[in-house]
Amino acid sequence: MVVLPVLFLGNLVLHLWDCGGQETFMNNYLSSQKDQIFKNVQVLIYVFDVESREFEKDLGYYQSCLEALLHNSPNAQVFCLIHKMDLIEVDHRDKTFEDRAALVLKFSELAAGADRANAVCQCFRSSIWDETLYKAWSAIVYKLIPNVSIMEQKLKQFAAILDADEVMLFERATFLVIAHAEMTEHRDMHRFEKVSNIIKQFKLSCSKMGSQFEYMHVRNSHFAAFIDAFTPNTFIMVVLADGNVSPAATLMNIRSAKKHFEALESK
Repeated sequence: MVVLPVLFLGNLVLHLWDCGGQETFMNNYLSSQKDQIFKNVQVLIYVFDVESREFEKDLGYYQSCLEALLHNSPNAQVFCLIHKMDLIEVDHRDKTFEDRAALVLKFSELAAGADRANAVCQCFRSSIWDETLYKAWSAIVYKLIPNVSIMEQKLKQFAAILDADEVMLFERATFLVIAHAEMTEHRDMHRFEKVSNIIKQFKLSCSKMGSQFEYMHVRNSHFAAFIDAFTPNTFIMVVLADGNVSPAATLMNIRSAKKHFEALESK
């Protein structure tokens, strides 16, 4: 069994519990330590292996976890990942996911009771080999931010001031998109994941050279993009259609907006 704490969004700690094959441990902590483990929890993210040969047993453990969670943290949000979907043949993926998700929802309702039966969990398909895992985590993190609607409203105002096509906020540690304002429609639905992967690889290269990534400016005749450290927990990306826009003026506007978003973040 491996327990790994991960800090993100400044003050949220995600505890990753790798319990694969740890039947004795699972039985022990579900019976004797559940009140400590599931107390003051904001979110439960449960990962199912889509190809597990013991899916019914996996559902039983999930139901036990959910019962303990809702007893000790009744307002917690619940998300389930149906993982390793790349192992399923393409033609069967939709049906397999729907079947697995239906079973998860059924066991969720059994654990939750009538008061939360219709809103107990949300299921996502995921794989490390495509954009689905990033998309699932972004959706989960998005729901954990209490004032995200206000943040996106402010981003739209900021984008209008800059005459920007799009403005995005990335979580600093994971580079997950946590809020964005799209002023011009884009055809590429996976642009967030692509940008995130590019920046994470660039950050890794910087680390290998003993440097820290703080700022990037990319431009050509069709657009200009600025990625800059923003609040203590975020990076910002601003995309403008004018490739000849003044970098100094854009950066000045970004840095002037910092204090307003820092105030939002601290609420």
